[in-house]
Amino acid sequence: MRGGLKVLSGPDVVDILATFGFIVVRAKKHIKLRRAGANGDETFIVPNHFPVAKGTLRAIFLRASAYVPQAELRSHFYND
Repeated sequence: MRGGLKVLSGPDVVDILATFGFIVVRAKKHIKLRRAGANGDETFIVPNHFPVAKGTLRAIFLRASAYVPQAELRSHFYND
């Protein structure tokens, strides 16, 4: 059986996405990240909370999967 989502803060998620080339553009209540992609700029918004709610974290994981393969992301977001 696969593990559940990890408990992560907004800055934790930013650190994860930074390993895939995203850089912080702005940080207030939400953190805006951006990277240059094959089809133009890829923008990502992450709440600057601790902890990030499980449903929000799951949505972030699924949204990030549009840019990064799930196999590479899973170990950062899930306890396997």
